[in-house]
Amino acid sequence: MAVTDSLFETAKAAMVKAHAPYSRFPVGAAILTEDGQVHSGCNIEIVSFPEGWCAETSAIAHMVMAGGSRRIAEVAVVAEKLVACSPCGGCRQRLAEFSTPSTRVHLCDVDTGVVETVTMGDLLPHSFATDALSEAGDGR
Repeated sequence: MAVTDSLFETAKAAMVKAHAPYSRFPVGAAILTEDGQVHSGCNIEIVSFPEGWCAETSAIAHMVMAGGSRRIAEVAVVAEKLVACSPCGGCRQRLAEFSTPSTRVHLCDVDTGVVETVTMGDLLPHSFATDALSEAGDGR
């Protein structure tokens, strides 16, 4: 099985575990880190919108808690109700924090798998970069 197919299957398995009683829009995500580890997550809604977690956010949390590499090599995102699910704006910034502009993001359909592959640079061409923080803190 190809890496992208494996990531899709992992994201799909995570999607099934979503807690989405309000939107009824389950989403799953899987992250492959540079050290070869896979971390998945699903969306978790609470009644106090928008305080829930997106699937990508919970996958990032799993990655950080696992203690290995924090550099994302690839991401797969799948939703039950979309042909190609793309990360929301907040998740694009969160993913950018742990990836590079060339990191591949696989947009998936629940029935057929990967529909389109884009890069983080495509999704978020002008992300807020961490180097901007160090420049801002140097007294300029």
